[in-house]
Formats: sequence, structure tokens, C-alpha cells
Amino acid sequence: MITIIFLRSGSMRKWGVGLSLLVLASGAMAKDIQLLNVSYDPTREFYQEYNQAFSKYWQQQTGDKVTVRQSHGGSGKQATSVINGIEADVVTLALAYDVDAIAERGRIDKNWIKRLPDNSAPYTSTIVFLVRKGNPKQIHDWSDLVKPGTSVITPNPKTSGGARWNYLAAWGYALEHNNNDQAKAQEFVNALYKNVEVLDSGARGATNTFVERGIGDVLIAWENEALLAVNEVGNGQFDIVTPSVSILAEPTVSVVDKVVDKRGTRDVADAYLKYLYSPEGQTIAAKNYYRPRDPVVAAKFAKEFPQLKLFTIDEVFGGWTQAQKTHFATGGVFDEISKR
Repeated sequence: MITIIFLRSGSMRKWGVGLSLLVLASGAMAKDIQLLNVSYDPTREFYQEYNQAFSKYWQQQTGDKVTVRQSHGGSGKQATSVINGIEADVVTLALAYDVDAIAERGRIDKNWIKRLPDNSAPYTSTIVFLVRKGNPKQIHDWSDLVKPGTSVITPNPKTSGGARWNYLAAWGYALEHNNNDQAKAQEFVNALYKNVEVLDSGARGATNTFVERGIGDVLIAWENEALLAVNEVGNGQFDIVTPSVSILAEPTVSVVDKVVDKRGTRDVADAYLKYLYSPEGQTIAAKNYYRPRDPVVAAKFAKEFPQLKLFTIDEVFGGWTQAQKTHFATGGVFDEISKR
């Protein structure tokens, strides 16, 4: 029996087919294994489905039963919880900086990003706008978010990874339309945040504010959150607006080395993350509105994901370390904007 539990706030194949079949047949040697996946806010539905698929796969391969617990919240807050001692076997967070922060405290190997393909980012997303049905405020691009009287919903970059992607996407747009003038980009983003009505701590909280509470004219959102709202929970009440340019958002994953070595779960934790790159893992990601890396799977779901101009954090901001220091650290640009 496979159990998936939600929390709020070595493969035996190497020993031969015969032994694997014996384990499967008798169950006498099968183990019950628990993993904790500490993830960011809007991945609940994705990992619920993925965990079931991985548990089935792992039991077929080894005879062992895997129960995967899930913890969700703003990516920055989740990273802090792991730093402070929560025993996550794996982290699946919104951005590389949050995993780096855990690595800086010695709980994850500092070379974590090179352990899996695509810099340990098995799927991608981008930032789009969710608007009320019919787009009554005629919001078509980033420039429309700074118009007087436009009520914007976005999470807080201090606690939410998605919010940091939102902020940087807006900044990148402003640079492109102002000859890379940083001062003008700051003026633009400052004007945008003057229109923000609610700063929730995480992306799912911001979605609930917009969708459930009916606050705001536009939600700056992960593409997967916007698609979920339109296709599954919105009841025809919302439309998606894809801006002219946005950022390539790359959520990243890692085992938590200190925990898996202590608990003896490294083999299954490694396999759990590697299976994200399998055709089944990529298909589940795409079904849950994440852009898959696998070109075959991506082709099957091409109609789900409109093409748009995307820039990377390395191209525009010099990577996450520099972006965090400049924009989101104490005394950074976002703090300046927040004081105005």
C-alpha cells in the first residue's frame, strides 16, 4: 500500500533478478522506507502524483515500500527550515540560491548543482499574468502593471522563491525597454510594487488571495499556477496573459547529504530525484504544467506552453548569488523599494 502524507507550514537489482523476485514474492526482506521532500509552495499536486508513480516504480525494482511525505511553503522559508534542522531527505526548491544557502551550512554538498543533468533543474517554468475573465483591465504586458489603479498580487521576495522570479522578470523587462539603464529599471519596479495590494509569504498564498478571496486585478504567477487556476480550479473565471518577455525559471533539486547519510536513505533519495528525468517523471511534470526538459515529452505537450522570449538569470543578473546580494539581501534594492 502506498501512502502520501502532507505536512503543512541501494537498489537490490545489483544482486540479481532471482533475489529481487524472491523479495517481491515473499515480502520477507522488503523494507518500509520514509522520505521527506521539502518543497516550495505550488508543487503539491505535482509531487502528489509523482510520489505515487515513484513508489510504484521503486517497489517493482526492489520490493521496498516508499512513503513520501511532503512539506510546502515559500522556498526561502523552506530552505531556512532545513538549515534549522528539519530532516528533509530531498529538497525541491524554487531556485538554486535556496539550495546553495543550505549547502553553505554544510547540510548539502557544495557541488550539488552538478550531480544531476541541467544543473539539477529537471523541469522549468516562467512567469505570466493571471487576470479576471475577459481581461477587464486590458493587461497585456509588464508596462500595464504600473498603470494607476491597477491592483497587483504577488508574493514577498523575502520569503518566496516565485516572488523573486516575478521581481527579476519585471526588472529584466524594464532593462530591455530602457537600454539596460539600471536606474530606470528600478523606477519601473518601484512603480510596480506601489500597485501591489497584498504580499503573501508564498506563491500558493498569493494564488488563493487572487482566486479564492477575489482580491486584485492581476496575479503575477508561476506559469504552472496560472494554468492550474484556469484549467482546474477557476471555473471559467480567469484568463492567462503571456507577456512579451519573461524569465526562464529553473526550480532545482538535491538530496540533503547530512540527512540521507544519517538515515541510510541515500540510494532511494538519489533514485527519487533521478526519476524526475525519466519519461514518466517528465510526463507527470508536464501534466502538472511544468515545462519538461525531455524533448520528446516537450513535443507532446507543446500546445500547453506558448512560446515567448525568455532570458536567464545568468544573462541579465550574473547568477543567483549576485542577484540575491544586489536585490534581496538586507539593505538591497528590494528593501529600498519597500521603504518608499
